[in-house]
Amino acid sequence: MSEEQENLALLIPETKPKRAPTLYFIIGVKFFKGLAALLLALGAYSLTDNDLPSDFQNLLLSLHLDPEKKFFVDLASRVAEITPANLKWVTVGAVVYGCFMLLQAVGLMFRVSWAVWLVIGESAFFLPVEIFELVHRPSWIKVGVLAVNVVMVWYLYANRARLIKHHH
Repeated sequence: MSEEQENLALLIPETKPKRAPTLYFIIGVKFFKGLAALLLALGAYSLTDNDLPSDFQNLLLSLHLDPEKKFFVDLASRVAEITPANLKWVTVGAVVYGCFMLLQAVGLMFRVSWAVWLVIGESAFFLPVEIFELVHRPSWIKVGVLAVNVVMVWYLYANRARLIKHHH
């Protein structure tokens, strides 16, 4: 390097990449949802060969709960309706959803542009469903989920260029 280039390098400060704590939070949420879905898939798959009504009865007895209470009787009748085919569909759906969430998390972690658009699209897709559910059956949990998704969509859309540009 010439002396002039060295002097110029001293005048221009090195720019450190800006941290993006909100992005890290979104990555964490996507990663957690992906792992939870894969664990659900594993659990559903492990139950495909079981006698679910009998297992449910044994669970209630081991927890010292009265299996004759109306709530548990109704729940037992619903458990009896679950078939191995239903569990396999739950397993497949949970694996697909879990892999999709992990794909989003990894894509955001590496700050690839398609991942930002994928998360924006996926999160925005569920906003009308969440609003519908909130209007028909309000709860604070639904308000929280809706708020998190609105913030994620807004943040990623508003900062998409900065989040990707600063990495490359």
